[in-house]
Amino acid sequence: MILARLSSSPRQFATVGLVALLFAGCSTPTATPTPSPSAPPTNPPTTPPYTLGPEPSACPTSAPAAMTSGTATVTMTTNFGNIVVKVDSSLGANAAGAFVALARCGYYDNVIFHRIVTAFIVQVGDGQYARLPSFQPDKMGQGGPGWTIPDDKVTTTYKRGTVAMARTSEANSANTQFFIVLDDEAQTALGDASANNYAIFGTVTSGMDVVDRIAAIPLGGEPGANGEPASMPLQPAVITSTVVATP
Repeated sequence: MILARLSSSPRQFATVGLVALLFAGCSTPTATPTPSPSAPPTNPPTTPPYTLGPEPSACPTSAPAAMTSGTATVTMTTNFGNIVVKVDSSLGANAAGAFVALARCGYYDNVIFHRIVTAFIVQVGDGQYARLPSFQPDKMGQGGPGWTIPDDKVTTTYKRGTVAMARTSEANSANTQFFIVLDDEAQTALGDASANNYAIFGTVTSGMDVVDRIAAIPLGGEPGANGEPASMPLQPAVITSTVVATP
């Protein structure tokens, strides 16, 4: 259940069934079965190192309030370096509110980047099945918090550095999982009229070199149902902590 670059023509993204193939489940899996990947190494990488932080506490048990105005800066420390995201409420108030609330409570701490689609996206945020040390490789990407948020209207383009919510083929199904766009050409697929509405809520302002290093991790697991390349990282890339600042 992945979307991969299938040919030199970026428009071929849409021909493999975008709704069924893109990001596997937030709280509910899509109709296409999830591949059963082999487990990544369970030992922490020696370079770069990371240290497990505390389990999240006091995180939302229902959909967080929309972020109706202003911006926030979220710094995600990973074992590959820092990624700084400018969250803008004007891009997607519901997505922005959820992301900031989850970052503030530590929900993303110790969570693995569970999907990489080369030259397209990196995806993270499954705190149910992709959290170290007790992650479940056969379920990563299908987890969620038990609540969802309303879809935001997408009013700008997907481009390199765009941060947006992952979701299933169902409307209003986004919750905790998000992705970072690696290439401007992603707009062709993600912005297609037949695509899901993946709410944009921010932009990486610093650390795209870190995102690129994560995207370069070797991939494994079984190919997708339609022959898409494997997309499970074979080395853990982990969000170790998040810090939220507001003007």
